[in-house]
Amino acid sequence: MSDRGRIVSWSLALTGVLVCVVVASAALGPVRIDPVTVSKAILNLARIGTYDVSTPHQTIVADIRLPRIALAATVGFALATAGTVMQGFFRNPLADPSIIGVSSGAAAGAVAAIAFPAIVPFGSLHLAAFVGAIVTAFLVYGIATDGGRTPVATLLLAGVAMQAFLGALISYMLVHSGDSLRRAVVWMMGHLSNTTWSDVGFALPVTIVGTVVLGAYARDLNVLLLGEEDAYHLGAEVERTKFVLLALATLVTAAGVAVAGVIGFVGLVVPHVMRLLVGPDHRILLPTSALAGASFLVLADTIARAGPAEVPVGIVTAFVGAPFFLFLLVRREVHSV
Repeated sequence: MSDRGRIVSWSLALTGVLVCVVVASAALGPVRIDPVTVSKAILNLARIGTYDVSTPHQTIVADIRLPRIALAATVGFALATAGTVMQGFFRNPLADPSIIGVSSGAAAGAVAAIAFPAIVPFGSLHLAAFVGAIVTAFLVYGIATDGGRTPVATLLLAGVAMQAFLGALISYMLVHSGDSLRRAVVWMMGHLSNTTWSDVGFALPVTIVGTVVLGAYARDLNVLLLGEEDAYHLGAEVERTKFVLLALATLVTAAGVAVAGVIGFVGLVVPHVMRLLVGPDHRILLPTSALAGASFLVLADTIARAGPAEVPVGIVTAFVGAPFFLFLLVRREVHSV
């Protein structure tokens, strides 16, 4: 099968999985709704025909469950896409979207907005987290760049140092957060509760645009896997490509983290599993990882809200992702990119 055929077949299959997971998730909850009714309610919302659905069921699906599911799919899509790029960028299967401090920067911005709303010059928690993530990433990039070159090892070390500093800053703010402590801690665990369509509207455009442009750089990312020196001799504009990849991965990650908090393991495990299934070619790895990440986070959030008491979705992804990654390590299935 040709490369184009593999991309289309895998993407269609994973899109089908995502549709099934979305319908099943929307059907589950305190009020059980059969999948056929859920499908009709979704088609009504999308204005694809007019179907007879009771007003309570239409409201539950369209206004309560579907915004949360759509946000989970968007954030999973974003984190898996960014994780795929970061693993290829650093040529390291342990890299994830937070490796240069993006998640820590978002957490610092969000905790500051929660604990000290009077002194944060942003009117939105989402915006404060987004700006914190972007500023942190570009500060790390600036620190690691010298003479127009940005060594990957220096970038990694700068990211580790920045994460440590921001971790201390976040701890300080939490100590002085008073009654806002619980809200800040829940945000840092990753959550999708009380989601509205405006939350989806905040993250979705950045995620779509960033992913499309990253897809255009899939061949360049493949070349970078050979090493920077070989990529340079093959005619790649190495430093420019590295900057674009890092900037876009940062924007996509920031969009997801800003609306959902810090959710781990999606950007680490999903790209690695898909690499084992479809291979290292980023032309197919990027779209398949994105779709698989969307399905994974929708499924994880469904589990998070299924029990008698809802838990933050970041706890579920850690419970599932960490043992699975350890299993891969034991089986020696974790290879260099």
